[in-house]
Amino acid sequence: MTAHMNPTIKKTLKYLASAAVAVLLLWFSFRDVEWASFAAVLKECHWGYVALSMAAGSFAFLLRALRWRRLLMPIDDSISTLTTFNGVNIGMISNFVFPRIGEFVRCGVITRRSAPVDPEHPDKKKASYDKVLGTVVLERSWELLVMLLLLAVVVIAGFKRFGGFFVEQIWNPMAQRLDFSIWWIVALLVAVCVAGLWLLWRHRESNAFCSKVWGIFRGILQGFASCLKMDKKWLFFAYTACIWLTYWLMAASTVWAAPFLEHLDVIDALFLSLVGGIGFAVPVPGGIGAFHFVISLALSMVYGIPMEMGIVYATLSHTSQAITQIFFGAVSYVVEAVRK
Repeated sequence: MTAHMNPTIKKTLKYLASAAVAVLLLWFSFRDVEWASFAAVLKECHWGYVALSMAAGSFAFLLRALRWRRLLMPIDDSISTLTTFNGVNIGMISNFVFPRIGEFVRCGVITRRSAPVDPEHPDKKKASYDKVLGTVVLERSWELLVMLLLLAVVVIAGFKRFGGFFVEQIWNPMAQRLDFSIWWIVALLVAVCVAGLWLLWRHRESNAFCSKVWGIFRGILQGFASCLKMDKKWLFFAYTACIWLTYWLMAASTVWAAPFLEHLDVIDALFLSLVGGIGFAVPVPGGIGAFHFVISLALSMVYGIPMEMGIVYATLSHTSQAITQIFFGAVSYVVEAVRK
Protein backbone atom coordinates (compact mmCIF):
# COMPACT_ATOMS: atom_id res chain seq x y z
CA MET A 1 0.00 0.00 0.00
CA THR A 2 1.39 3.39 -0.97
CA ALA A 3 1.49 5.88 1.86
CA HIS A 4 0.36 9.38 0.97
CA MET A 5 2.25 12.24 2.60
CA ASN A 6 0.17 14.68 4.63
CA PRO A 7 -0.28 17.90 2.55
CA THR A 8 0.74 20.08 5.52
CA ILE A 9 3.94 18.07 6.02
CA LYS A 10 4.65 18.22 2.29
CA LYS A 11 4.26 22.02 2.22
CA THR A 12 6.40 22.35 5.34
CA LEU A 13 9.18 20.25 3.81
CA LYS A 14 9.08 22.34 0.60
CA TYR A 15 9.31 25.53 2.63
CA LEU A 16 12.19 24.18 4.74
CA ALA A 17 14.06 23.13 1.59
CA SER A 18 13.53 26.57 0.06
CA ALA A 19 14.59 28.30 3.29
CA ALA A 20 17.67 26.06 3.51
CA VAL A 21 18.74 27.16 0.01
CA ALA A 22 18.28 30.81 1.05
CA VAL A 23 20.36 30.30 4.20
CA LEU A 24 23.08 28.48 2.23
CA LEU A 25 23.29 31.29 -0.33
CA LEU A 26 23.36 33.90 2.44
CA TRP A 27 26.19 32.06 4.18
CA PHE A 28 28.10 31.70 0.93
CA SER A 29 27.67 35.42 0.19
CA PHE A 30 28.61 36.65 3.66
CA ARG A 31 31.24 34.03 4.58
CA ASP A 32 34.26 36.32 3.99
CA VAL A 33 32.69 39.54 5.29
CA GLU A 34 34.51 41.39 8.06
CA TRP A 35 31.62 42.81 10.03
CA ALA A 36 33.52 45.81 11.41
CA SER A 37 34.42 46.91 7.87
CA PHE A 38 30.90 46.09 6.69
CA ALA A 39 29.40 48.41 9.32
CA ALA A 40 31.95 51.13 8.55
CA VAL A 41 31.09 51.09 4.83
CA LEU A 42 27.37 51.23 5.61
CA LYS A 43 27.93 54.35 7.75
CA GLU A 44 29.55 56.09 4.76
CA CYS A 45 26.54 55.47 2.51
CA HIS A 46 24.23 58.31 1.48
CA TRP A 47 20.92 57.35 3.06
CA GLY A 48 18.96 59.99 1.20
CA TYR A 49 19.50 58.00 -1.99
CA VAL A 50 18.35 54.84 -0.20
CA ALA A 51 15.13 56.69 0.69
CA LEU A 52 14.78 57.68 -2.99
CA SER A 53 15.13 54.01 -3.96
CA MET A 54 12.38 53.07 -1.52
CA ALA A 55 10.13 55.83 -2.88
CA ALA A 56 10.72 54.58 -6.43
CA GLY A 57 9.86 51.04 -5.31
CA SER A 58 6.63 52.28 -3.73
CA PHE A 59 5.65 54.03 -6.97
CA ALA A 60 6.40 50.81 -8.89
CA PHE A 61 3.79 49.00 -6.76
CA LEU A 62 1.15 51.53 -7.84
CA LEU A 63 2.16 51.28 -11.50
CA ARG A 64 1.95 47.48 -11.35
CA ALA A 65 -1.53 47.77 -9.85
CA LEU A 66 -2.65 50.16 -12.61
CA ARG A 67 -1.24 47.88 -15.32
CA TRP A 68 -2.84 44.77 -13.83
CA ARG A 69 -6.20 46.54 -13.67
CA ARG A 70 -5.97 47.14 -17.44
CA LEU A 71 -5.84 43.35 -17.91
CA LEU A 72 -8.70 42.74 -15.48
CA MET A 73 -11.16 45.34 -16.77
CA PRO A 74 -12.47 43.23 -19.71
CA ILE A 75 -13.32 40.53 -17.13
CA ASP A 76 -14.82 42.78 -14.45
CA ASP A 77 -14.65 46.57 -14.79
CA SER A 78 -15.92 47.04 -11.22
CA ILE A 79 -12.51 46.06 -9.79
CA SER A 80 -10.91 49.19 -8.34
CA THR A 81 -7.29 50.34 -8.40
CA LEU A 82 -7.27 50.02 -4.59
CA THR A 83 -8.12 46.33 -4.92
CA THR A 84 -5.38 45.62 -7.46
CA PHE A 85 -2.92 47.71 -5.40
CA ASN A 86 -3.73 45.69 -2.28
CA GLY A 87 -3.52 42.47 -4.28
CA VAL A 88 -0.04 43.32 -5.58
CA ASN A 89 1.20 44.28 -2.10
CA ILE A 90 -0.28 41.26 -0.32
CA GLY A 91 1.17 39.03 -3.02
CA MET A 92 4.66 40.46 -2.50
CA ILE A 93 4.61 40.05 1.28
CA SER A 94 3.34 36.49 0.82
CA ASN A 95 6.47 35.66 -1.18
CA PHE A 96 8.50 36.15 2.00
CA VAL A 97 6.53 33.29 3.54
CA PHE A 98 6.71 30.89 0.60
CA PRO A 99 8.33 31.59 -2.80
CA ARG A 100 5.92 32.33 -5.67
CA ILE A 101 2.84 31.83 -3.48
CA GLY A 102 2.11 35.53 -3.83
CA GLU A 103 1.01 35.13 -7.45
CA PHE A 104 -1.81 32.84 -6.28
CA VAL A 105 -2.67 34.85 -3.17
CA ARG A 106 -3.23 38.05 -5.14
CA CYS A 107 -5.64 36.22 -7.44
CA GLY A 108 -7.73 35.40 -4.38
CA VAL A 109 -7.81 39.08 -3.36
CA ILE A 110 -9.27 40.04 -6.75
CA THR A 111 -11.82 37.21 -6.89
CA ARG A 112 -13.04 38.06 -3.39
CA ARG A 113 -13.76 41.67 -4.46
CA SER A 114 -15.19 40.80 -7.87
CA ALA A 115 -18.85 41.43 -8.67
CA PRO A 116 -21.10 38.36 -8.97
CA VAL A 117 -22.25 37.20 -12.40
CA ASP A 118 -25.78 36.89 -11.02
CA PRO A 119 -26.93 38.69 -7.83
CA GLU A 120 -28.86 35.57 -6.88
CA HIS A 121 -25.63 33.53 -6.96
CA PRO A 122 -23.05 35.74 -5.18
CA ASP A 123 -20.46 32.94 -5.05
CA LYS A 124 -20.08 32.89 -8.84
CA LYS A 125 -17.80 35.82 -9.66
CA LYS A 126 -17.17 37.65 -12.92
CA ALA A 127 -13.45 37.56 -12.18
CA SER A 128 -13.26 33.89 -11.24
CA TYR A 129 -10.01 32.64 -9.78
CA ASP A 130 -8.90 30.82 -12.94
CA LYS A 131 -9.57 33.85 -15.15
CA VAL A 132 -7.59 36.12 -12.82
CA LEU A 133 -4.79 33.55 -12.80
CA GLY A 134 -4.72 33.80 -16.60
CA THR A 135 -4.04 37.55 -16.37
CA VAL A 136 -1.25 36.93 -13.83
CA VAL A 137 0.38 34.33 -16.09
CA LEU A 138 0.19 36.77 -18.99
CA GLU A 139 1.55 39.65 -16.92
CA ARG A 140 4.49 37.65 -15.53
CA SER A 141 5.26 36.19 -18.97
CA TRP A 142 5.29 39.69 -20.43
CA GLU A 143 7.54 40.92 -17.60
CA LEU A 144 9.97 38.05 -18.20
CA LEU A 145 10.03 38.78 -21.94
CA VAL A 146 10.78 42.47 -21.37
CA MET A 147 13.52 41.60 -18.87
CA LEU A 148 15.18 39.16 -21.29
CA LEU A 149 14.97 41.65 -24.16
CA LEU A 150 16.53 44.42 -22.07
CA LEU A 151 19.19 42.03 -20.81
CA ALA A 152 20.03 40.97 -24.37
CA VAL A 153 20.29 44.59 -25.52
CA VAL A 154 22.50 45.59 -22.57
CA VAL A 155 24.79 42.56 -22.91
CA ILE A 156 25.12 42.81 -26.73
CA ALA A 157 25.64 46.60 -26.68
CA GLY A 158 28.25 46.33 -23.93
CA PHE A 159 29.58 42.83 -24.59
CA LYS A 160 33.16 43.73 -23.66
CA ARG A 161 31.91 44.87 -20.27
CA PHE A 162 29.09 42.42 -19.51
CA GLY A 163 29.53 39.49 -21.90
CA GLY A 164 32.19 37.68 -19.89
CA PHE A 165 29.92 37.42 -16.84
CA PHE A 166 27.13 35.66 -18.75
CA VAL A 167 29.42 33.44 -20.82
CA GLU A 168 31.50 32.28 -17.84
CA GLN A 169 28.88 32.19 -15.10
CA ILE A 170 25.70 31.18 -16.95
CA TRP A 171 26.20 29.82 -20.47
CA ASN A 172 29.34 27.70 -20.01
CA PRO A 173 28.20 25.98 -16.77
CA MET A 174 24.82 25.23 -18.37
CA ALA A 175 26.43 23.85 -21.54
CA GLN A 176 28.79 21.64 -19.50
CA ARG A 177 25.92 20.13 -17.54
CA LEU A 178 23.87 19.30 -20.62
CA ASP A 179 25.09 16.29 -22.59
CA PHE A 180 22.74 17.08 -25.46
CA SER A 181 21.13 20.10 -27.02
CA ILE A 182 18.76 22.10 -24.83
CA TRP A 183 16.32 22.10 -27.76
CA TRP A 184 15.68 18.39 -27.16
CA ILE A 185 14.55 19.28 -23.65
CA VAL A 186 12.28 22.01 -25.02
CA ALA A 187 10.83 19.60 -27.60
CA LEU A 188 10.22 16.96 -24.92
CA LEU A 189 8.44 19.46 -22.65
CA VAL A 190 6.25 20.66 -25.54
CA ALA A 191 5.37 17.05 -26.43
CA VAL A 192 4.44 16.25 -22.81
CA CYS A 193 2.26 19.39 -22.56
CA VAL A 194 0.46 18.64 -25.84
CA ALA A 195 -0.14 15.00 -24.82
CA GLY A 196 -1.41 16.11 -21.40
CA LEU A 197 -3.84 18.62 -22.89
CA TRP A 198 -5.11 16.05 -25.38
CA LEU A 199 -5.77 13.54 -22.56
CA LEU A 200 -7.57 16.21 -20.49
CA TRP A 201 -9.75 17.18 -23.46
CA ARG A 202 -10.56 13.57 -24.38
CA HIS A 203 -11.60 12.62 -20.83
CA ARG A 204 -13.09 15.97 -19.79
CA GLU A 205 -16.62 14.52 -19.60
CA SER A 206 -15.89 10.99 -18.39
CA ASN A 207 -13.39 11.76 -15.61
CA ALA A 208 -14.07 14.15 -12.71
CA PHE A 209 -10.39 15.07 -12.25
CA CYS A 210 -9.89 15.77 -15.98
CA SER A 211 -13.09 17.79 -16.02
CA LYS A 212 -11.89 19.95 -13.13
CA VAL A 213 -8.40 20.53 -14.57
CA TRP A 214 -9.81 21.22 -18.06
CA GLY A 215 -12.19 23.77 -16.54
CA ILE A 216 -9.27 25.55 -14.85
CA PHE A 217 -7.28 25.51 -18.10
CA ARG A 218 -10.24 26.99 -20.00
CA GLY A 219 -10.57 29.71 -17.37
CA ILE A 220 -6.89 30.62 -17.76
CA LEU A 221 -7.32 30.77 -21.54
CA GLN A 222 -10.35 33.04 -21.08
CA GLY A 223 -8.21 35.27 -18.88
CA PHE A 224 -5.65 35.41 -21.69
CA ALA A 225 -8.31 36.07 -24.33
CA SER A 226 -9.90 38.87 -22.31
CA CYS A 227 -6.65 40.80 -22.54
CA LEU A 228 -7.12 41.04 -26.31
CA LYS A 229 -10.29 43.02 -25.59
CA MET A 230 -8.37 45.45 -23.39
CA ASP A 231 -9.30 49.07 -24.03
CA LYS A 232 -6.50 51.61 -24.56
CA LYS A 233 -3.80 48.96 -25.03
CA TRP A 234 -1.16 51.69 -25.26
CA LEU A 235 -1.63 52.33 -21.54
CA PHE A 236 -0.48 48.78 -20.77
CA PHE A 237 2.80 49.41 -22.63
CA ALA A 238 3.17 52.88 -21.11
CA TYR A 239 2.80 51.44 -17.60
CA THR A 240 5.38 48.76 -18.46
CA ALA A 241 7.88 51.41 -19.58
CA CYS A 242 7.29 53.43 -16.41
CA ILE A 243 7.64 50.33 -14.23
CA TRP A 244 11.05 49.55 -15.70
CA LEU A 245 12.03 53.18 -15.32
CA THR A 246 11.28 52.92 -11.58
CA TYR A 247 13.21 49.62 -11.41
CA TRP A 248 16.19 51.41 -12.96
CA LEU A 249 15.80 54.34 -10.52
CA MET A 250 15.71 51.90 -7.59
CA ALA A 251 19.02 50.37 -8.69
CA ALA A 252 20.60 53.71 -9.67
CA SER A 253 19.67 55.33 -6.34
CA THR A 254 21.32 52.50 -4.43
CA VAL A 255 24.42 52.81 -6.64
CA TRP A 256 24.55 56.54 -5.86
CA ALA A 257 24.15 55.71 -2.17
CA ALA A 258 27.32 53.56 -2.15
CA PRO A 259 30.51 55.69 -2.36
CA PHE A 260 32.57 52.73 -3.61
CA LEU A 261 30.32 52.49 -6.73
CA GLU A 262 30.57 56.15 -7.74
CA HIS A 263 32.38 55.19 -10.98
CA LEU A 264 29.34 53.23 -12.28
CA ASP A 265 27.00 54.89 -14.78
CA VAL A 266 23.30 54.62 -15.65
CA ILE A 267 23.84 51.61 -17.94
CA ASP A 268 25.59 49.80 -15.09
CA ALA A 269 22.59 50.53 -12.88
CA LEU A 270 20.26 48.99 -15.48
CA PHE A 271 22.53 45.95 -15.71
CA LEU A 272 22.44 45.48 -11.92
CA SER A 273 18.65 45.87 -11.95
CA LEU A 274 18.34 43.09 -14.55
CA VAL A 275 20.80 40.81 -12.73
CA GLY A 276 18.85 41.41 -9.53
CA GLY A 277 15.73 40.23 -11.37
CA ILE A 278 17.51 36.93 -12.03
CA GLY A 279 18.24 36.66 -8.29
CA PHE A 280 14.58 37.20 -7.44
CA ALA A 281 13.60 34.47 -9.93
CA VAL A 282 15.32 31.84 -7.77
CA PRO A 283 12.60 30.04 -5.74
CA VAL A 284 13.63 31.15 -2.25
CA PRO A 285 11.54 33.28 0.16
CA GLY A 286 11.72 36.93 -0.89
CA GLY A 287 14.84 36.38 -3.00
CA ILE A 288 16.85 36.23 0.22
CA GLY A 289 20.35 34.92 -0.33
CA ALA A 290 19.96 34.42 -4.08
CA PHE A 291 19.77 38.17 -4.75
CA HIS A 292 22.80 38.85 -2.53
CA PHE A 293 24.85 36.13 -4.19
CA VAL A 294 24.03 37.05 -7.81
CA ILE A 295 24.56 40.79 -7.31
CA SER A 296 27.87 40.44 -5.43
CA LEU A 297 29.08 37.92 -8.03
CA ALA A 298 28.19 40.28 -10.90
CA LEU A 299 29.97 43.21 -9.23
CA SER A 300 33.02 41.04 -8.70
CA MET A 301 33.12 39.47 -12.19
CA VAL A 302 32.26 42.59 -14.23
CA TYR A 303 33.76 45.44 -12.21
CA GLY A 304 36.40 43.73 -10.08
CA ILE A 305 34.73 44.88 -6.88
CA PRO A 306 35.54 42.57 -3.93
CA MET A 307 32.67 40.26 -2.94
CA GLU A 308 32.63 41.71 0.60
CA MET A 309 32.01 45.18 -0.90
CA GLY A 310 29.45 43.91 -3.38
CA ILE A 311 27.50 42.36 -0.54
CA VAL A 312 27.12 45.83 0.98
CA TYR A 313 25.36 47.05 -2.16
CA ALA A 314 23.24 43.87 -2.31
CA THR A 315 22.25 44.29 1.35
CA LEU A 316 21.35 47.96 0.88
CA SER A 317 19.28 47.21 -2.22
CA HIS A 318 17.48 44.10 -0.94
CA THR A 319 16.83 45.30 2.61
CA SER A 320 15.45 48.69 1.57
CA GLN A 321 13.04 47.08 -0.88
CA ALA A 322 12.11 44.30 1.55
CA ILE A 323 11.18 46.90 4.18
CA THR A 324 9.05 48.74 1.59
CA GLN A 325 7.32 45.54 0.47
CA ILE A 326 6.62 44.35 4.01
CA PHE A 327 5.27 47.77 5.04
CA PHE A 328 2.88 48.12 2.09
CA GLY A 329 1.95 44.44 2.28
CA ALA A 330 1.02 44.72 5.94
CA VAL A 331 -0.99 47.91 5.38
CA SER A 332 -2.83 46.37 2.41
CA TYR A 333 -3.60 43.24 4.40
CA VAL A 334 -5.18 45.33 7.18
CA VAL A 335 -7.12 47.42 4.65
CA GLU A 336 -8.53 44.32 2.94
CA ALA A 337 -9.40 42.81 6.33
CA VAL A 338 -11.52 45.80 7.38
CA ARG A 339 -13.06 46.64 3.98
CA LYS A 340 -16.67 45.65 3.46
